[in-house]
Amino acid sequence: MVTGASFPYGVDRARELAHRLLARMDSRWRHTAGVAGRAEELALTVPIAERAVLVAAAWLHDIGYAEPLVLTGFHPLDGARYLDRQGWPPRISALVAHHSGARLIARELGVSELLNAYPQESSAVADALTCADQTVGHQGERLAIRERLAEVLRRHGPDSPHARVHAVRGPYLLEIAERVERRLAEVLVPAPGECTGWQGVDTGRNWT
Repeated sequence: MVTGASFPYGVDRARELAHRLLARMDSRWRHTAGVAGRAEELALTVPIAERAVLVAAAWLHDIGYAEPLVLTGFHPLDGARYLDRQGWPPRISALVAHHSGARLIARELGVSELLNAYPQESSAVADALTCADQTVGHQGERLAIRERLAEVLRRHGPDSPHARVHAVRGPYLLEIAERVERRLAEVLVPAPGECTGWQGVDTGRNWT
């Protein structure tokens, strides 16, 4: 389990904040807990010193959905701005701001200028965060990435910003997932008959 003892804000603090903000939003909390669990598995693909950053960002990635935080209505941005106000490290805010191809949807919503206040990093950590988000469904269930993309389109509808940018965002997310899969394959050798971890393995943890 990634504890982040050397990370100043810590995984535990991130989990506590996410729980406080999202626990009453049942499906959102289930998804968040599932993404954090998935991020712990994918932490193998990032340097040891950055694993706590990844898991903390996973716990916090959707806090912008919490009603008290909604300012622009775009959850990656609203979550990042809240973290800024609370004094979280800028890197965590930026990872939250840009998770899962947020910049592409921001253009549709007209908030690109606001989002651009946060630097977008290209790293194994950013990739693993997006991959974790894109392999966990709305209710916290594990999904293959193509299933997750289809789920999002069904849930948001054919006229949604997600649908309008899907032709670009879909391939972008698939490329990220492929990079993470390659990294995972390099560090994880499966036993006969076992999956590599790419589809997700239930860790047995109960975050609810």
